Amino acid sequence: MIDVDGYLAVLGVERPAEPSAEALWALHRAQVERVAYETLDNQLGRPSGIGAEESVARILRGRGGYCFQLNGAFGALLDALGYDVTLHRAGVQDEVEDPAGPGGDHLALTVGIDGERWLVDTGLAGGMYEPLPLREGTYVQGPFTYGMAPSAVVPGGWRFAHDPRGAFTAMVFAPEPVELSSFAAKHTFLSTSPESGFVRVLQAQLRDAKGVDMLRGCVLRRIDAEGTAERTVDTAGDWYDVLADVFHLDLGDVDAAARAELWRGVRAAHEQWEAAR
Repeated sequence: MIDVDGYLAVLGVERPAEPSAEALWALHRAQVERVAYETLDNQLGRPSGIGAEESVARILRGRGGYCFQLNGAFGALLDALGYDVTLHRAGVQDEVEDPAGPGGDHLALTVGIDGERWLVDTGLAGGMYEPLPLREGTYVQGPFTYGMAPSAVVPGGWRFAHDPRGAFTAMVFAPEPVELSSFAAKHTFLSTSPESGFVRVLQAQLRDAKGVDMLRGCVLRRIDAEGTAERTVDTAGDWYDVLADVFHLDLGDVDAAARAELWRGVRAAHEQWEAAR
């Protein structure tokens, strides 16, 4: 069982009287505003699991995660609140759909309300602010424009197209329900393999109504209606302040030696990236 009341306290949302659309929208907005997409534990060499209880516990102690953890926790919360939630095998893809279908590097959620299903995804790296209907069309949320269309490859599947300024191009998911445990092997690869982008580069993202904050290594970006503002964070002190102040991350369980080692790794990767530009 997850700590529903503790989770709702983190989100700043009262327990809904019923699983309504209004409450779902409020929960989704609160999650993406307050719980960061982040990969710090991978760079620290201590990746956590993706079980719903463990992921909720992470959130309660002031951390975030990536899709398996964020959507796994949020799906468990919605289920506990009485929503009709389905987990789906998904994959982040390029402009042209992979003929093999979704690769399982993403967990997507759908929720049924009032006879219609909605994509509910709080783990899309600075993506959606609110749920999107499984109806073909173009949808504007704040400064970003998204697309939703049936998959051209997966029968009954759907394709979410990110805004051109987003961190990825598209996400495709299959219609069949899956268990959270089915992502365990992919999670192990993504969180531990030297070939994984989630291990090579530290990422943190947080969405709000007006835009998104993105930290990639030492580069902090703010994307909103005014455009893109970018700066390089040059010192460890400033970098950890950004994690705390911009992304609301509590690193109280990371000691001074681990902090210093993490910063050295992030800074070295940044210098290598700059040299290769």
